[in-house]
Amino acid sequence: MKLKKLALRTRIFLAMILLVLLASALISAVAIYQYKEQSSDYHKGRLERKEGSIQTHLKRVLNGRQNTWEIKTENIPYIFKDEIYNVADIHKLQINLYDLEGGLLISSKAGLQENNADKCIDADIMNALSNNIEFNNASEIAQHRHVDIHKENGETFQSSYTYITDNKSKPLAILNIPYLEKDDFLTKELQGFLQRIGFAFMLVLLTAIAIAFLLSKYITKSLKTISDKINTTRLEKRNERIDVDDTSEEISALVNSYNSMIDELEESAVQLARSEREQAWREMAKQVAHEIKNPLTPMRLTVQNFQRKFNPEDENIHSKVDEYSKTLIQQIDTMSSIASAFSNFAKMPAQQNETLNVVKIVKLALDIFNEDYIFFTADSEEIIAKFDRTQLIRVVTNLVKNATQAIADDQTPKIVINVRQSNDDVIISVADNGSGVAEENRHKVFEPKFTTKTSGMGLGLAMVKNIVETYKGNISFVSEKDKGTIFKVTFPKE
Repeated sequence: MKLKKLALRTRIFLAMILLVLLASALISAVAIYQYKEQSSDYHKGRLERKEGSIQTHLKRVLNGRQNTWEIKTENIPYIFKDEIYNVADIHKLQINLYDLEGGLLISSKAGLQENNADKCIDADIMNALSNNIEFNNASEIAQHRHVDIHKENGETFQSSYTYITDNKSKPLAILNIPYLEKDDFLTKELQGFLQRIGFAFMLVLLTAIAIAFLLSKYITKSLKTISDKINTTRLEKRNERIDVDDTSEEISALVNSYNSMIDELEESAVQLARSEREQAWREMAKQVAHEIKNPLTPMRLTVQNFQRKFNPEDENIHSKVDEYSKTLIQQIDTMSSIASAFSNFAKMPAQQNETLNVVKIVKLALDIFNEDYIFFTADSEEIIAKFDRTQLIRVVTNLVKNATQAIADDQTPKIVINVRQSNDDVIISVADNGSGVAEENRHKVFEPKFTTKTSGMGLGLAMVKNIVETYKGNISFVSEKDKGTIFKVTFPKE
């Protein structure tokens, strides 16, 4: 899973946990490094201190009254024959004394004389000893010194080499002190420290989890509120402003931007609605004017013709007046139907929410049609819903009238009206076997003034859609070329 796909709340939570774990690992690494450095410094300083103490002790033996031997290299084994064991026992370290050529003179370790490998010092060590001068912190003097470090069986061994000198600082022998680094105490101390810091980090981790959970919940709560509001924002309705208290500066800025956008959107929606209404009425006025002009032209011609040919003495004057009158009345009726259609479309249906039997009202609406190819079916004799009786009749009559006009003259017509209920909805369907709706016209069917007929203003389906949507319903259709169309009206019972 990519990090970008994770929710912000999850990312905040993981970031806090990762931060604590990273800090824990870093502090533990620093503690282990500090332990190693401290251990190294401890063993280095301890070896130096032991070496200084042993040198001081050996010089006391050399210059002591009990020493009856001449102080020179050849006599070293005799001088320290017994004392070397006492010195080693006191300082708890093994002591080896070599001559200036690297040959073993005496050792506090029993049996070392039989080990040929330890009877002489390696040439590299001899060269390093003669060339390396260090400042000894214990004796506070500069001297030739070399420390050889090697590991064996997982343990670290140090072996220091330095000169034993007489009173004139002349080298007499080489002092070798083997030293095993024992870290038992420091290791236990480190383990105890890591254990304590582990407990502390567990407490910090649990605290961080709790803080991360609360923090992420606090941050995302405001964001979720904003997201919910944005998802419900619609251009066609009044949108509520966001009111979120106790938020951060960034969230407040986002909320203020959204509220400002809502104000601008509402103002734009009002302007757009006003503009659309004005444009719609302008288009409707043009359409009405065009439809009215159509019958006015033959009326004008009729009147002019009557005026030109009028002769009171004509014996056929009465029949001509009747003919002219019928023509004028026919055109006047056409204008009246245009005005009625426009008036019905412009009049918004009143939501009277009358409780009625939809099956009965639909049957009543169909009584005005005398065609024998109109069939009515219903799932039950009674389907109760709240709807305006007059508007429901208008819906049914317009749909049936539209279906009758969609059937060509060369077809055997058949129209089926069905009323049924589904859960809390009422469904009225009107199916015909007409020519169907062309693909290029399907998106225009419910537009005002759209029609494929030679007469009419194309307001019937637009008016039906207007009524149905006023009652929180919807209208849809399916159509197949040369096989027919089914219009379906769905609206809630209450």
